[in-house]
Amino acid sequence: MSFRSILSVLSLLGAANAAGLEHPRTVIPRAPLPPAEFSVPITGKVPRRKSKSNALARRGHFGGGSGGYSSIVDGTLGDNEFVTNATIGGQHFSLIIDTGSSDTWAIQKGFQCLAVDGTPVPQSTCGFGSFIGGYGNGWSVTGPMGYDTVTVGGMSVEHQLVPVPNVAYWTGDGVNSGILGLALPTLTSAYNTTDPANATVENHLLYDPFFFTAVKEKKVKHPYFSLTLDRGTFQQRENDTFDANLGFLSFGGIPPVPVVDPCVTVPIQGYSTSSTGSLTPSNSPDAQNFWYTVDVVNYEIAGSPGLLTGSNNTILDSGTSVNDVPADVAIAFAAAFNPPAVLTTITAGLELYVVDCNATAPEFLVHIGGETFSIDPRDQIIPLGADAEGNEICVSGTQGSTLANNPNGILILGDVFLHNVVLTINPMDGEITLTQRAKY
Repeated sequence: MSFRSILSVLSLLGAANAAGLEHPRTVIPRAPLPPAEFSVPITGKVPRRKSKSNALARRGHFGGGSGGYSSIVDGTLGDNEFVTNATIGGQHFSLIIDTGSSDTWAIQKGFQCLAVDGTPVPQSTCGFGSFIGGYGNGWSVTGPMGYDTVTVGGMSVEHQLVPVPNVAYWTGDGVNSGILGLALPTLTSAYNTTDPANATVENHLLYDPFFFTAVKEKKVKHPYFSLTLDRGTFQQRENDTFDANLGFLSFGGIPPVPVVDPCVTVPIQGYSTSSTGSLTPSNSPDAQNFWYTVDVVNYEIAGSPGLLTGSNNTILDSGTSVNDVPADVAIAFAAAFNPPAVLTTITAGLELYVVDCNATAPEFLVHIGGETFSIDPRDQIIPLGADAEGNEICVSGTQGSTLANNPNGILILGDVFLHNVVLTINPMDGEITLTQRAKY
């Protein structure tokens, strides 16, 4: 999962406007969305067991037509991360698709890899693929920025500001070389300083992320991008070293996948900022948007009357593998497995709901914008790997938020939810459309 990163800048950069139309934060009537102009498929490969357990251990830290721009999506880290191919300055990279961060970057050749304590270690330790930031999982990258041409799914943006980190604390998959950030300009991470220690709110410089630049360069007729993430089979997630064709990233409309009702368009929900810089979820018209957040009215588990969320602002994040929900929702969901999931200490400071790999997962429904979206039970049992005795370990796809029911806490609907919907975002108008996918 990735939230805000910090990247130093070698020269002063002009601030970009975070475009968006303000409107009352209510459900929005919407005409049918057009097919995508560009789509890129999603695919990827990585050794499974160790990388997958590491990825989940870090989680708590913080129907279309033909034609157009669509990119295939691939799965890495046991399908806990989704990557796609991109070209930056004529060079080819595999980038993690992340709706939870805004910077699009690729690691610089000859970069310095650091351990968590700042000690230099071999480059292979960072696990980048071919080739100053703090992400929510503790990873960080730092380096200069420059303008270049970025191409994804046949859509080329000629004047995109691209960070090129030369220092990294990172645990990669041996495939990806960076991130394709699709979030809002408010989360970009340029600073008017060459020293990461001097990065502050005062010298933070906004700039246009990749899709915002594409819209301003009139690369698409409609200011939408869409994401569909496919689940692999249980056997693929556990054993395969390559999971190809796991969905589409599309620009200008929706991707070519079958969909059914329901479908709803809702405004991006915002936050108010205190004098100290802390964020509080707010649905007022003047709230500021940071992530792609929606109001989750309640969750329904195995026919329950519904459990209210501790905070209505829930982030839709392709960079997070599981759902992070309020603690009481996670407890109720874990108890509804047959046999029940058990809260288990995985490592120091990390607890996850562990479930029998052959358990029966309960029904799980999410209520958003007056509509009800279902999550396939197959998404709710995730193979983690084997223990020291060789026993298969699985965890629940829906975990309790590390900030529990704190009203200001961070709640997330991650890939477990996104496997079941087409996520279409119009960041220019501040709108999100969710469409239930047909069973697959």
